[in-house]
Amino acid sequence: MSAFVKVATTKDLSPGEMLFVEFDGQAVLLVNVDGTFYAVSEECTHSSCPLSDGILQGKVVECKCHGATFDVSTGNVLTPPADEPLTTYPVKIDGEDILISSPT
Repeated sequence: MSAFVKVATTKDLSPGEMLFVEFDGQAVLLVNVDGTFYAVSEECTHSSCPLSDGILQGKVVECKCHGATFDVSTGNVLTPPADEPLTTYPVKIDGEDILISSPT
């Protein structure tokens, strides 16, 4: 497993918020769902639209371009037109630091 790398702090992301970060040359979306942090690929798998511009409701992020929705806890597609899941990244909290690692 790859090493974990700090990408943000818990103060950067309140519950219900999303944040675009870069990790290992990849665009990653950090999400805070009621104090639990998730990291998924930032681009919609349907049309490469930035999900950080979308709408977050609970664990569901909706792409603003065509309405595809994804579960940020699993990366799974919930509604089309997307048909491929998002890449998920392991997340670890160390004090106030949010660390992520390469997908497994």
